Amino acid sequence: MKEPFDSLLHPGRTLVMGVVNVTPDSFSDGGRFLSPEAAIAHACRLMDEGADLLDIGGESTAPDSPPVDPQEECRRILPVLEECAKRGFPVSVDTYKAAVARCALAHGAGMINDVTALRGDPALAGVLAESDCAVVLMFAKDPTPRTTPTVRVYTDVVREISEFLAERVAYARTRGIASDRIVLDPGMGAFVSADPGPSLEILRRAGEFHAIGHPLLIGASRKSFIGKVLGRPGQPLPVGDRLEGSLACAAIAAWHGVQIIRAHDVRETVRTTRMVDSIRRK
Repeated sequence: MKEPFDSLLHPGRTLVMGVVNVTPDSFSDGGRFLSPEAAIAHACRLMDEGADLLDIGGESTAPDSPPVDPQEECRRILPVLEECAKRGFPVSVDTYKAAVARCALAHGAGMINDVTALRGDPALAGVLAESDCAVVLMFAKDPTPRTTPTVRVYTDVVREISEFLAERVAYARTRGIASDRIVLDPGMGAFVSADPGPSLEILRRAGEFHAIGHPLLIGASRKSFIGKVLGRPGQPLPVGDRLEGSLACAAIAAWHGVQIIRAHDVRETVRTTRMVDSIRRK
């Protein structure tokens, strides 16, 4: 990966990516940071809490969220992105659209986080190939950028996701995206299945994804599978009550050497991963 992200990666140290949702319909914060002022203040707070980088998004991936046109998505994220870049914060932008990625890269983003793994917009790969940014390719059971509340059954979820990610890496390479700029995300929660089982298996065997040969990112924070595991049958824990479960997932991912943890609760996640890193260190 190119600057600034390659300088952040160190063996034995887990990076924490703080989430900044500049949307009215995010599952995790319900539009609390839609205004530029609120989003910028939140971004600064996450960096103060120890985030290594930020992931700014202007469109929700919730099943019922309406699509956002590129102009509106840019309007939402640009004031936040520009202020973060001015302050020297390493920033990723969560988008699958070529037009938004082009705009974000021109205004200081150093990473594009694509939940469709280059399936959502055929023009995105070309934009990324022209840049020196890092690229996150994420597994999702659906080819669209929206999650769906459906159960997918896997014969071997880790093997099947590994094959998908390896194919997406090969595709990215054919489109001119350098191998050392690619980060892989095996997906979590409804992106994988409405059943918690596959997400738990991914975390249990997360170390196996290293065999693909790229840095890993996991974003389990506040996901639906945590609510289902810790809640009662038919009564999952509400989003705001999933901190302990999120930290358990972060700890397991860090123990398996996942390089980047995407998190909403940054202070707590930083402390958790630092402790795990210290235990792992010889």
